[in-house]
Amino acid sequence: MRLLYRSSPWRELFAGETLPDPAGLSPLLAPLGDALARLGPTPGLAVAKAWQLVLVRALERLDLPAWRISQLISDHDRWLYRQAIATSLDEMQATGWGLPPRPFCILVLGSIARHESLLAPDQDNAMIIADYPDSRHSEIDGYFQALGERFTERLAAAGLPLCQGHVMARWPMWRKRLSEWDAQLAIWSAERRVKRVQQTNILLDFAPVYGDAGLAEALRDRALSRLARAGGFLDEMASLLAETPVALDRFGRLRGDDQEAPQQGALNLKRQGLMPLQSAVRLMSVLHGCRGVDTRWRLSELVYAGALEARQALALCDAMNRLQASLLASQCRRLGAGGLADGWVVIAELDDAEQALLRLDLKAIRRLVGLAQAMAGASLR
Repeated sequence: MRLLYRSSPWRELFAGETLPDPAGLSPLLAPLGDALARLGPTPGLAVAKAWQLVLVRALERLDLPAWRISQLISDHDRWLYRQAIATSLDEMQATGWGLPPRPFCILVLGSIARHESLLAPDQDNAMIIADYPDSRHSEIDGYFQALGERFTERLAAAGLPLCQGHVMARWPMWRKRLSEWDAQLAIWSAERRVKRVQQTNILLDFAPVYGDAGLAEALRDRALSRLARAGGFLDEMASLLAETPVALDRFGRLRGDDQEAPQQGALNLKRQGLMPLQSAVRLMSVLHGCRGVDTRWRLSELVYAGALEARQALALCDAMNRLQASLLASQCRRLGAGGLADGWVVIAELDDAEQALLRLDLKAIRRLVGLAQAMAGASLR
């Protein structure tokens, strides 16, 4: 049987703190070597971020599928984070702030955390600080507030925009001691309130990008433990899945919700394709105590837990692969024409076969949403 999730040497490409040396690459990887040579060994963050379109085109020439390219874009985004954070820490030490007063961990959230980023993410991040006495709050939190402000500004200047919803470590809501995060999760999960469910959904897709990864694992332990006992809250999470239906009408024809559509016949395939899939899988993962963050890894865990059959998970992985391929191709066309990358795909730009497959994929995602809702309902009984 084809594996749902496997490791790959490609994932080492941006694992280090320095970029790969193009001279050390095999001649078989000449397109990637040319792209890295064009970037140079020590680019500024803005140059490195703008280079991602060059990277995508090089990887396409090497016949990498869009889903693998998406993972590598995410890895490169994480590399940008690490550079921005390290530079900010060096700057703070040089200007008298000193070393971090407590262990800490900076988290990426959303698509970068899931290794599913394309070419237009904004910043979603958070911070965990090891516990300390309340008497030292002004001193210690002041240090980490300054760090949060510095690295998020650096990333914004490089082309990763500040989150319009303020989901960033520069704000107290998303920068807390480990015990405070636990208390926050207790508050969020205690009631069926839409805003609290939305905030929890944002937080659940997290991965450590810098600092003490043990703090991130401790937070995951506490989050899964608390949510496992919050049946009403999880039922509300299931209800929210209906707020973003897939891009199909009741007859199974392609149709978007037309909110902010840039032109007639455009579908927001991110909002009405990928997000329903990711949200349903996230909910099912919480219900079954899965620890993964990547949607594909979560699907593997759900098969192991007996919540999905392997053939269902494989079909959903294939659907996700095709959605990502359509979105990445659309984003590359927009950027190549001098426009902006976004989540929209124009139906007329898809051929008949692609449209037929898209309909089938969205129907599969809609069935998954129904299954996730049924599972959440059953957990209340």
